[in-house]
Amino acid sequence: MPRASEIKKGFVIVTGGKTLLVKDIEVTTPGGRGGTKIYKMRCTDLTTGHRVDERLKADDVVDTVEMTKHPVAYSYAEGENIIFMDTENFDQYTFNAEEIADEMLFITEDTQGLHVILVNDKAAGLELPSAVELVIEETDPSIKGASASARTKPARFATGLTVQVPEYISTGEKVKVNVQERKFMSRAD
Repeated sequence: MPRASEIKKGFVIVTGGKTLLVKDIEVTTPGGRGGTKIYKMRCTDLTTGHRVDERLKADDVVDTVEMTKHPVAYSYAEGENIIFMDTENFDQYTFNAEEIADEMLFITEDTQGLHVILVNDKAAGLELPSAVELVIEETDPSIKGASASARTKPARFATGLTVQVPEYISTGEKVKVNVQERKFMSRAD
């Protein structure tokens, strides 16, 4: 069984009688000598669908659940449900739109590298790639001869996500966005 320090985003753990999908991990080191790192994990309870915060010390031992990942593609939205299709065997996985609202900020029909996380052959969550390519739907006009300083402006995407981009970027351009940090990386190829 792994220690809390070995748990990564996307793992499924069992703690306090709950089965949790780890969505995000924040590591803090308390001040003082010999303070052990604290891992604050934002999770989704797989039985209730509620968000749960778990705080564990680095050397706490955690039970993990056997899980598998399958490559999927965004298929379509139907009411409150969002459907993804397995790109290998064409199985369909349905998620409640509210449960994956954060992930949907980065997903379009063209998004590559998506995986569904299956626990006991049931769709438990989505794993996003580290970076996605999105087309800017709206931003202030680019400024010719802009200063050499790294000034930024907000850019909005069709998914509803807004990130800061350099002022030379214009509406309609395709850019790479870091999913974890929600930051502009570069223009897309």
